[in-house]
Amino acid sequence: MDLNWADIERIIDNSLREDAPGGDVTTNCLFAPEETATGIFRLKSPGVIAGLAVAERVFRKLDPLSRFSAQAEDGAHLPGNTILAEAQCKVRALLTGERVALNLIQRMSGIATLTAQYVDAVRGLPVKILDTRKTAPGLRVLDKYAVRVGGATNHRQTLSDLALIKDNHIRLAGGVWAAVKRLRTQAPAGTRIEVECANLNQVREAIDAGADIIMLDNMMPSLMREAVRAINGRAQVEASGNIGLDTVRAVAETGVDFISIGRLTHSAPALDISMKVA
Repeated sequence: MDLNWADIERIIDNSLREDAPGGDVTTNCLFAPEETATGIFRLKSPGVIAGLAVAERVFRKLDPLSRFSAQAEDGAHLPGNTILAEAQCKVRALLTGERVALNLIQRMSGIATLTAQYVDAVRGLPVKILDTRKTAPGLRVLDKYAVRVGGATNHRQTLSDLALIKDNHIRLAGGVWAAVKRLRTQAPAGTRIEVECANLNQVREAIDAGADIIMLDNMMPSLMREAVRAINGRAQVEASGNIGLDTVRAVAETGVDFISIGRLTHSAPALDISMKVA
């Protein structure tokens, strides 16, 4: 899975600047520039790994001669107490980069782990799990990569990728029909239009207006089934809104094409990973 390394380099630069704007005073005073050491990354609780190459870049940024030996691959489902990697580099680079590397890989692995649980929950059904734009500011490229590692699909990366008419757009534009028709005349040719619908009247209005995707927002599964029947294949259907692991399969069984889940990126607990000097 490809990563945008230019964006990731900026994330690493910003993270190191945030954590050590004037250098690591403790490490720099205790250890000489030429001293080296090895750090062992260990997974302490079971989960899905994501971000090993990002952790490697952190140490490479601080010590271009560093060596990072991964013992696993992104996407691997691993038990607790598993060694993930060894980083061999200058002591100053190892200890200064430790927290940044761990923060990134723990977050990414937590997202991948939670995503995999949702994907497993709907296995065998013709539905895709999607993420949302509810990502950590500045970390979207990593959050969305972790979702892909977990087996789900990215929704739009940015506001530029898809026209998604939400409740506030509908209110300000004068209704679903007016919003869709205005977008058809104003948006670039080929732009797909999705409409967030809270009830069946809005669903019917969105279909009649020619929407490409209908989002069923915070509907009960029984109402979703009714909406899917009303749409009858004239648009793709996405379910969204407070869908948990305990309800996602019931939602998938309504016949929707996609289920978008904000908590994949805004509420995933970080995976427990440590780094200890060998």
